[in-house]
Amino acid sequence: MNQEKIGKFIYDLRKKYNLTQAELASRLHVTAQAVSKWEQGVSDPSTTNLLALAKLYGVSAEELLKNVE
Repeated sequence: MNQEKIGKFIYDLRKKYNLTQAELASRLHVTAQAVSKWEQGVSDPSTTNLLALAKLYGVSAEELLKNVE
C-alpha cells in the first residue's frame, strides 16, 4: 500500500465530509495523532481501520482499496 496515496485519500475524504482529525479519530476510536500520521504518509491504518473508514464514508472496502493501491 502506498502510504502517501492512502494519506491523501484519507485527507480528501475527511475534508469532503467536513471533519477534523479529532472528529475522525473519535469516530474510529483512535487518536488524532494516528489520523495525522496516516494523512502524512508516516504510517498506514490497520485493516480494521480501513474497513471502518470505508463504512464511515459509504464506500465498499474494494473501492477504498482500489483507490489506495
